[in-house]
Amino acid sequence: MLETLIKVGITGVGAYIPEQIVTNADLEKIVETSNEWIIARSGIRERRIAPPEMATSDFAVIAAQQAITDAGITAAEIDLIIVATNTPDMIFPATACLVQDRIGAKNAGAFDLAAGCTGFMYAFVVGSQFVSTGFCRNVLVIGSENLSKILNWKDRKTCVLFGDGAGAVVMSQAAPGSGILSQKLWADGAGSQYLTQPAGGSRNPASHETVENGMHYLHMKGRDIFKFAVRTTGPAAAEVLAAAGLEKSDIDYFIPHQANVRIINAAAKRLGLPPEKVLINVDRYGNTSTASIPIALAEAVREGRIKKGNHILMVGFGAGLTWAAAVLKW
Repeated sequence: MLETLIKVGITGVGAYIPEQIVTNADLEKIVETSNEWIIARSGIRERRIAPPEMATSDFAVIAAQQAITDAGITAAEIDLIIVATNTPDMIFPATACLVQDRIGAKNAGAFDLAAGCTGFMYAFVVGSQFVSTGFCRNVLVIGSENLSKILNWKDRKTCVLFGDGAGAVVMSQAAPGSGILSQKLWADGAGSQYLTQPAGGSRNPASHETVENGMHYLHMKGRDIFKFAVRTTGPAAAEVLAAAGLEKSDIDYFIPHQANVRIINAAAKRLGLPPEKVLINVDRYGNTSTASIPIALAEAVREGRIKKGNHILMVGFGAGLTWAAAVLKW
């Protein structure tokens, strides 16, 4: 049965980054922090923040249109849209449906996927299944976040870490000799309390009390998330590499979730990768959650760094707790 599956690859990439730059010096003026404190703990120097009038779907549309153009197809040729996000325009309808309408993907199904910062990687794996079975020819996978809207700008432990943006890929049948080589998903709900938005759902519906108590903001136990990320990133990478029959030395580019430079460096060291093989943009954009991996990928493709035949390793981790990894040949 496996021999009948279609090989899946990325045929188009796109990204959107808001224009407004908020530096660490800017944050020093509104919250008790310092440039040195932020850099030492995260490696972040600045982040991009969206204007008040822009919603998550607005980012997603721009990134999606770029990816479709890059793939050399039209929106009408998209069969499915998956938007991975933790900051949807609203709880329902799905942000993916809003994107579907605005880009004119009249023949596409659409749904959202929530898996914390691992959302893009989860959507990537899910989307690949639709193509590999022949159910879809072209799947549009988007990671889009408007995290500045759910941050408590008085909480120095969280407001300094995140940024806004979107990244997108088109997944289609891979060219001969290329495509996804292996991928895997993991979850551990026992750590679900480490990163949450406590209110706004059925457990704590919106009320004056939840708003007054700041329960609609992002809440994070940073030390626990850091330990989790360091503990899982390396082994996840090693497992998908082994499944693909590759060695660590075969990796041309490592694209980790852009949460923290210390986490990225720890994973790179474990994999024995030199700095030039590790794509990092968290210093410029902050943690853009589901958008971080596709943004880094799109930038590397546009800059001509990623070339045909390169082995690309992607690893994500986030709320849930969830983590995922994939390796592909470009």
